[in-house]
Formats: sequence, C-alpha cells, structure tokens
Amino acid sequence: MSVFLQYPESRVLPDRSPDHCDCAAGTRTLIDTAPRFARFLTWSVLILSAWCEAQATEAVQAGIGKNERALLKSTCVDCHSGEAAEAKLDLQQISFDLKDKTARHRWVQIYDRIAAGEMPPDPADLSAENRQALLKSLSSALLQVDQAEVSNHGRGPMRRLTRQEYEQNLRDLLQLPELDIRDMLPADRERLHCNKVAEVLDMSRIQLEAYLDAADAALRQAVASGVKPRPRKLERLPATRMFLTAQTFGEREAMFYAKDSKLVPLSMADLNRIRKENSHDPAMELAIFRSASWPYYGYPDQFKAVQPGTYRLRFSARAVRQLRDFSLKPAQSSIPTNFRARKRSGADVSGDVRATKEILDIQPEPAIYETTIRLKQNETFEYSLLGLPVPRAINPPNAPLYYDFPPRPEGGHPGVAFQWLEITGPLDSEVWPPPSHRRLFDELPIRSTQAGTLAVELVTEQPEQEARRLLRRFIKQAEREPTPEEVIQIYEQLVLGELKRGEPLAEALLSGYSALLCSGQYLYLPEPQQNSEQLPYAVASRLSHFLGNTCPDAELKSHVADGDLLQPMVLRSETERLLKAESSEAFVNNFTDYWLSLKDIRRDEPDARLYPEYRFDDYLIDSLALETRAFFRYLLEENLPITALVQTDFIFANDRLARHYDLPPLEGSRLRRVALPANSPYGGLITQGAILKVTANGTTTSPVIRGAWIMERIMGEPPPPPPPSVPAVEPDIRGAKTIRDQLAQHTRDPVCANCHARFDPVGFALENYDIMGAWRNRYRSLGQGEKVTGIDRAGHDYAYFIAGPVDAGGQLRDGRAFQNIQELKQLLVQNPRQLARNFLQQLTVYATGTPVRFSDRPVIESILDQCEPDQYRVRDLLLALVQSRIFLGTEPVAAAKGSES
Repeated sequence: MSVFLQYPESRVLPDRSPDHCDCAAGTRTLIDTAPRFARFLTWSVLILSAWCEAQATEAVQAGIGKNERALLKSTCVDCHSGEAAEAKLDLQQISFDLKDKTARHRWVQIYDRIAAGEMPPDPADLSAENRQALLKSLSSALLQVDQAEVSNHGRGPMRRLTRQEYEQNLRDLLQLPELDIRDMLPADRERLHCNKVAEVLDMSRIQLEAYLDAADAALRQAVASGVKPRPRKLERLPATRMFLTAQTFGEREAMFYAKDSKLVPLSMADLNRIRKENSHDPAMELAIFRSASWPYYGYPDQFKAVQPGTYRLRFSARAVRQLRDFSLKPAQSSIPTNFRARKRSGADVSGDVRATKEILDIQPEPAIYETTIRLKQNETFEYSLLGLPVPRAINPPNAPLYYDFPPRPEGGHPGVAFQWLEITGPLDSEVWPPPSHRRLFDELPIRSTQAGTLAVELVTEQPEQEARRLLRRFIKQAEREPTPEEVIQIYEQLVLGELKRGEPLAEALLSGYSALLCSGQYLYLPEPQQNSEQLPYAVASRLSHFLGNTCPDAELKSHVADGDLLQPMVLRSETERLLKAESSEAFVNNFTDYWLSLKDIRRDEPDARLYPEYRFDDYLIDSLALETRAFFRYLLEENLPITALVQTDFIFANDRLARHYDLPPLEGSRLRRVALPANSPYGGLITQGAILKVTANGTTTSPVIRGAWIMERIMGEPPPPPPPSVPAVEPDIRGAKTIRDQLAQHTRDPVCANCHARFDPVGFALENYDIMGAWRNRYRSLGQGEKVTGIDRAGHDYAYFIAGPVDAGGQLRDGRAFQNIQELKQLLVQNPRQLARNFLQQLTVYATGTPVRFSDRPVIESILDQCEPDQYRVRDLLLALVQSRIFLGTEPVAAAKGSES
C-alpha cells in the first residue's frame, strides 16, 4: 500500500528550484508502504486548487531601455565590469531582461544604490537630471514586471503553517487549549527575521511524517478518556510531605522545617518516621530560601500525576526572612513564586521543565493561594521561588563535594514558608463527553472498550451513515474555504474503506480526520488573488493567522458568508476586534520573538566573571522579555506615535526591573506603567534591557553589533555583509584598549570606514548599557583598572576591574553629532517616516509570508502619506496595511470607488 499525497513539487523537494514547473506530475508518492500506516489510512488525496508559482502565464515584455543602458555604460561600466568589478557587480554580465528574477533582484539593488546617491560615488559622474531620468525609467520597468507577476502568480508561493500555527489551529479546532504537539514537528526555517516566509517553509517526507504523528496524537487526546470523567483526587500534604528530603543543596540556609517560626532540625530518618507513622504536626512549616536552579529536590514526597491533565494547586504560605539564628520573621516585601512541571528524577532538573504562566506574589501575612499546572503522566511539580539565591558547589581536595549558600544579607534571607498544599486533579471537563470529543463525534453514544488504543467506542446501528455525517461535519468545522464535493467523497471513501476492513467507527473517522489535517488544504494558506471567488476566505485566513496564529473564528467566518468582509468598515472592525482578543497574545509574542529577537533572550548566559550580579537570575531575564512584550502591546492599544519605538517618558517595570533600572522600589511581579524622571536614559524600545541583551554576547557589548541591529530592525537600513577577508573586531576584556580605540584602527581602511559609518555611531551611543541593559559609566575588565571584589548571589567570590570610561558620543552619516543616548534619540525621532516605513515592512513580511516587493513600495508610501498627519500611529499603520492591496491581494473596495486606499 502507498499513501498518495498531492503536494506542489517545489514544496516537497527543497533542492528543487522554486520556479520549477511540472504541472503534469499530478500526485507525488510521499510515503511508501510502512507498517505504522497500514492501519492508519489507505489513501489521502490533497487537493490544491491553485499553485500560483508553478503555472505558466503570459510573458511580460519589460526590460531596461536602450537610453538607460547607454547611460549606465558611460557612467558605471568602467568600475563595474570584468573580474575586478567593484562590489563584484559586473554590469556587463547582468541580464537586462527583468523577467529573470535573479537579474531583477540585482536591478532593484542598483536602483536603491542610485536613489541613495551611493552610485556612482562621485555625484559629478551623473547629473541630477540624468539620475532622475534613470531612476524613473528603472522604476517604471521594475514596477511593470513586478505588478504583472503578482497579478498572475500572487505575492508568492502558498505558505505552509508554522509549527506554532499548526498547534494553535488544532487547539482551537479540537477545543484543546493546552494541546502540546509543537515539539513533535521539525523547527521552521527563518528568513528576513521571520518564521513565516513561504519560500523557506518547505515540506519534506520526514516533515510530513511528523505532521501525521502530531495530528494523530492531537486527535487521540481529544477523544473521551472514558464513559465518565476521571475521578478527581484530592491530596492534602502537610509541610513534612511537601519536600522530598530533609534538606536540599545549600544546607540549612537553603531550606529547613520550622515550628513557631523556629528551626526544627529534622534528619531524613526523622522525616521518614513521621511519614511512616503519619504523625505530621499541622503547626510545622516548610521554609525555602533558594531558587529552583539545578541541583534541587524541590518537589513533594510520593506525588506524581498518574493521569495526565490539569491539576489545581491550593496552598497556604507566607513570605519570610531567615535570621542568623534560623528564626523566621515576616518578609519586608512579597516573594514572586510559580511552579514548574518536571519528571521525578532526583536532583536533576534538566530536560522538560515547564513553568506555570501565572506568578503568585506571596505576601508576609499567611494567606491561601491557588493556581493550576498541566502535568504529563508520571510528572510532578517543584516550587520555584523567583529571584532568590542559588547555592554554589565546593569541591575541596580529599573531601566530599558540598553546596554552600551565599552569606546572609542584612535583614536576613528572603523566602517562603509553606504550611500545607492541596493537589486536586485531573480536572476534566464538567460536561461529558468533553467538548473536544464532541468536536469529533457530536452526541453519538459511547461505551467502554478494551480493543484498540481508544478508551471508548461509538455506539450506532448505522455506522456508514454516521461516518458520512460526522466526516462532513468535521470537514465543515476545519475548512478555511469550501471543500469541493469531489474531495469530500475521497475522504468518505477512505473512512468507509477503513470500516470495511473491520476498523471501529471511531478509528475509521480518525483516519479520515488525520488525512484532512495533513492535507494541503489544511497545512497551506491560500494566497489572496484578485478576481478569485475564494478571495474573502483567503483574506479571512490571512487576517486570523496574522493576528492570532490560528484559523478564522465564527464571527470572522460569518462576515465571509455574508459577503461583507472586504467592506472597509467591516474589515477594520474585525481587525480591531482581533487585536483586542485574547488570541492576539500569539501575535504580540511571535512577532516580537522574531522582529526583536526575543526568542534569543536566553541565548548567551551572562559571564559570571565580569557580571556576577546576573548569575542564575532567571527572574530578571524573564522580566526583561515580558517588559518588551507589554510595551509593544501598549503601543498598539494606545495607538502611540511610531517615535515611541525610540523615546517615551515611561517604561513597564516590576520589582526586579525597578532595581535593574535604578528606579524607586516597586512591589510585586506585576508589570505596570512607570513614569521616568526627566532626562532618563531609558524609555522607548531601543534602550530596553531585552533589546540590549540580545545584541550582546553575555561577556561584552559591541557598538558594531548593536548599531547594525538598531539600523536594520528599527530604522530599516540593513548593513551590507562584511568582506570575507576582514576579521570581526572583538572587544578587549583585558581592558588594555577600549572598543572605540579598536574600531578607530579597524576603520582606517576607507572601505571599512564607509560601511561602519552607517551603524557604529548608533552603537556607540548604547555603550553606556551593559550586557543586560543596566547603566554604566565605565567598562569592566579582567585585567586592568580598579579592582572590585565581593560575593555574588550564588555565594561565589568574584573579582573584576573597573576599566576605561565609556564614550557614547558620535556623528551620524549626515553630519549630525550627539554626545549621549538622549541626544541620539532626539535625532532619530526627527525622521518618523523612516521608523514607520520600516515598521510597515516588518509587518508586511510577517502578515503575508513574503518579502516586501518592489511593487509594494508605492502602496507603503501611500499608507505613510495617509498616516503622516496623525504622527504615524502604530495601530493606524497596522490597520492601513490590512486595508491595502499588499494584504488583500486586490485593490481595496474604497480605492475601487475612488477613495484613498
């Protein structure tokens, strides 16, 4: 048996050219006979109604005119020809036929260099009149070809769902909000700082097999686990059962049992006796003073989730201070705490460790707290006190290894004292069968079964009739556009064939459902195209995946059915609604993960030699990422001007960030809007700690890296790639030379100087911020300067040196000078159109899954003209993009009636 899956040739085989056309190939055999598929499905036909990239279309006759060729020859060929051509640009070897995509890409680059005045380098070589004529001719030719290609082919190839999108689609379709199948799928490739670009989201045989596995796992998780909900077990743990051991790594200072706020020195033998005799003292408390970093035994005695599911944790606790005599006093502030799901594997917390999203701020007065946690089978959970110290390992000669706790600070070690904890679960749905099961099988009766892998089977005297009904019902729920009747019949044949082979009805239906969920119509998003009957469906899918990473919801679908989605007021209203919906968290998180590199926030650990204060400070790193996400959401919600990316008079902060940014103290983990003092070096996006961390390497900062990052991600001016023969400049951590001295020597070469002038000045202005975004006036080194010693938060001795002063001044390419970051920000906000243009370009790539095309440029400039009177506000820019031809694939309705687009 073989499984035939119809996929576009260029998506199946990554090594094939994207321009390859093989329409006669029909179906591709992706999976040959394999035992694991033998009872899974017989065949699945994936119908792709249009594959724009692979169809032949009318040729567009457009190229570079004779007059322009002559002008280029007289002006540019002397420098750009032959083996010694400057920048490896040989104009004599580039095709003048703009239908050639490679040639067209090169001509766009040439156009941009000429428009920027960089080519030719001597303005006298090309008069202003000739420059404008050349640009006009090039622009006209490039626009004609690009617009024709978009009209015939769409913006680009159909885009496969990313693994985040696939998981969220299944969560919503199957009503399994905590479904976790993302890691079953291969990681998606990135391009243009985005994971949604269609050209790199290919589909290999191995990937398809992973999608089949993931779909099958999701469907089986959706099926009822029995004819009745699983019994909820309530287990109440006294303090002496809340921790596996009598003490943890770090000795008594890290954790102990207490009564009447005094240490009770229990040994492991004492603890075992109490547990065996069930003689737990209700007045006893478990006091923890360390974070959950490895190694740790911070999980309950004898508890593990026999059944996977969601569990409720309810507990009594108070925030305390540990004094020198190991007595407990009320803490001076709250302690942020959450829980982490993990395996019971001794002290080792490596592997699959997942923190609860909710952070509880434990107060000094005893109180009852409640949260939920998702546990896999046989998992447990550990207490995770955020921002607390970590013990250090000491391995003395001829003595056993032990872990020492940091010295007790003035006022005592902060921690949490737990009195008791209740675990309730698994928390199955109050309605049974659960909503996920009803999605698959409606109200069909069920009964227990021991056959197969499902716990229940469907009860009906008309299995074939029910199979057809339920299959069509599921297709209707899953489809993003109407499914042709002939395709539905193919799925019916598959399911009915399984029934004839003796498969139970539920198993047969799951085969059909899985085939649908791994079909081209489900895995790929259609490209909106002008004059297509499917245009409203494609726009609805694009909008929902743009702002929610998921399929259109019922309200969005209703506007498609009513035929009014493309009406400007309706489209705007739906966009606004989706931005306010809970699902928009996926947009905020995913967009900032890639545009602002937040996904890399943990890429480099802070160097404990130079920055001991950041050792094991996960709470700070998490807070930095949350700050940037909260700030971006606030920009959208409040519709702030685009200049807020550079400068605001506020930030978002919690207790840890207030300390980090040297602001007045705050209480608790909740992020809130905090006003900044006058002339603060913070405010805006570019000086947030998360941005400054992802642009450092954990040991040093580099104005080259930071400056290039800001110019590309925020200002929209990506630097050219460095010459392969020129080594990177590595900051000298010995302190002998400053990075400015090193770069001054590096840029003596005029070629290097011209390039570095684009971004180094901006990077120098950020040198007052260390690797985590804290303010500094001098560098740190390991070799020269004033020595600083102490003991870090993990109890390690440290010694570093205060080296040379930071010089944050510079001069932009246009000659404007600044002395510090505040002055640089004042210069950058003077060009809000550039900031807005880049933001639109970043949104375009993310929303459409394609690079910004040459024919998009006039549309983007039109949007900028439209938003300029109101200061290019962030939400206005997004809304205008959704209303544009770039997003819709056709001219907006308003534009067709003579209104502005």
